[in-house]
Amino acid sequence: MNARILWADDEIDLLKPHILFLKGKGYDVETVTNGRDALDALEAARFDLIILDENMPGISGLEALQRIKIVQPNVPVIMITKSEEENIMNQAIGSAIADYLIKPVNPMQILLSIKKNLHSDALVAKQVTSDYRQEFMQITSRINAAQTISDWYDIYSTLVRWELTLATTETQMDQMLMTQKREANSAFAKFVKRNYEGWFKAGAEHPLRSDEVFKHSVLPLLDAGDKVCLVVIDNFRLDQWKTISPMMSQFFNIDSEQLYTAILPTTTQYARNAIFSGLMPQQIKQMYPDLWIEEDDDDGKNMNEAVLVQTLLDRYRRRVRYSYNKVNDADAGERLARETARMDDFQLNVIVLNFVDMFSHARTESKMIRELAGTDAAYRSLTGSWFRNSYALDLMRNIATRGFKVVLTTDHGTIKVDSPIKVVGDKNTNTNLRYKLGKNLSYNPRQVYEITRPATIGLPVPNVSSTFVFAMNRDFFAYPNNYNHYVQYYSDTFQHGGISLEEMLVPLVTLSPK
Repeated sequence: MNARILWADDEIDLLKPHILFLKGKGYDVETVTNGRDALDALEAARFDLIILDENMPGISGLEALQRIKIVQPNVPVIMITKSEEENIMNQAIGSAIADYLIKPVNPMQILLSIKKNLHSDALVAKQVTSDYRQEFMQITSRINAAQTISDWYDIYSTLVRWELTLATTETQMDQMLMTQKREANSAFAKFVKRNYEGWFKAGAEHPLRSDEVFKHSVLPLLDAGDKVCLVVIDNFRLDQWKTISPMMSQFFNIDSEQLYTAILPTTTQYARNAIFSGLMPQQIKQMYPDLWIEEDDDDGKNMNEAVLVQTLLDRYRRRVRYSYNKVNDADAGERLARETARMDDFQLNVIVLNFVDMFSHARTESKMIRELAGTDAAYRSLTGSWFRNSYALDLMRNIATRGFKVVLTTDHGTIKVDSPIKVVGDKNTNTNLRYKLGKNLSYNPRQVYEITRPATIGLPVPNVSSTFVFAMNRDFFAYPNNYNHYVQYYSDTFQHGGISLEEMLVPLVTLSPK
């Protein structure tokens, strides 16, 4: 069915060439010469788009526009005017018009505006589909040829770019992209298995790791005399950063944006303690045994973060006053947002926001939240909604107002799992679904990354016979006991602790206030 267009202009007879041109392009154009007739036409029929002259006798275009928004609020309106007065333009734009054109207009201008408002989704989807098909083979070749962590940073960034692009268009490419991401994760897991232990050998080249983030991104700013906020959003992926970055750009300039490699296990206990201490977990246990919490201890695994920051500053001989703030609920976040003036007393303010991590875990436990965040796109959307409508946006706005530079990062990401693999351990084996630590673990070694000597990758162990095994790709560990129930319960949940692009390659961004 052809799109129906209503064109209201008191000089409509002079526009017959334009109308014939549009009819030749397949549009059904109805014309009227004044605002009253336009409103009558809208009462009698539905239109896909309205072209409205601003300067008509009787009811003006702006007056007609206000009534149109009542009669057919969702129909796009293109306003055409001879006037270049800014106040008229402001009123029209403020009334949410679709486009604003100044006479004289030619037929191609009108056609372009119509296509932009009626067909942009279809045209964009067609072009996006074509572009992704063309780049698909290039990405596959890059996956097969990847040799360095920089290669994987570029590949993952490209996949996330396409994921975000395809999510905003109606295409049939989603499944193709998901397949390509699986292939990328499979190749990345093999890359990690080949190279991870080598990154911890003395003098070896290695990617920027969790234990180096503070030294790399925070200390240089402090040394330059800047006031700094280190904001760690727990369980935060690159695609989620891309979702909130437009909101952040209202208040901040993005000075640098990169990825770094989270250490294994990609969990808060290991990776975030490494960030705040500037040490690998084994070093924390050796140097500060009272600050390390073992897997089987009942205490919170991150209860010593503030003290670990102090040990880092002491080791680097930085006399810096700092505050530490952990936000676990909305009340604490709103209180912190209101009291940002107190941050002026400190050169460094460390802020941990736990919402995304809590939401991820709640999704596992709650059927309703599973339905709300059933896909990666929905998961991103809810992250964006939280940031926009909660204390988080106010907090960042107030931090910018007070002139702080911000280092925004995370300790690890998360991946949606759907492929169970069996593992057997004793009662002391930890419960994480993406990695296991224990004695006499039974598993298929071809399905996991096993570390029989944890010290080689900077990890402490309860005893000399303990082994780490890490799940890869979208796998998760399941016990044989009550296997079917376990698999059904945890399939399609977001988990972390293992090896994947989403968990290990995470954003590290430096922002300066505008």
